[in-house]
Amino acid sequence: MRIILGVDGMVCEGCENRIKRSLMMIPQVTNVTASHNENKVVVTTSEFIDVENIKKKIEDLDFSVLNVATD
Repeated sequence: MRIILGVDGMVCEGCENRIKRSLMMIPQVTNVTASHNENKVVVTTSEFIDVENIKKKIEDLDFSVLNVATD
């Protein structure tokens, strides 16, 4: 499963790395890419995961999730 999130508030690679580290702690997450230039985070999972868990992790880091899409 791939989840694409629009994320506001990332301004540098440090922000990207904070999000990556936090999301990689979720057992089902196999890969995370984040781009502050595109305001986008892409999460790949090995199995179904509730998108709300991912949104909460990002929002707990003081970023805003603008939209979510899955494929």
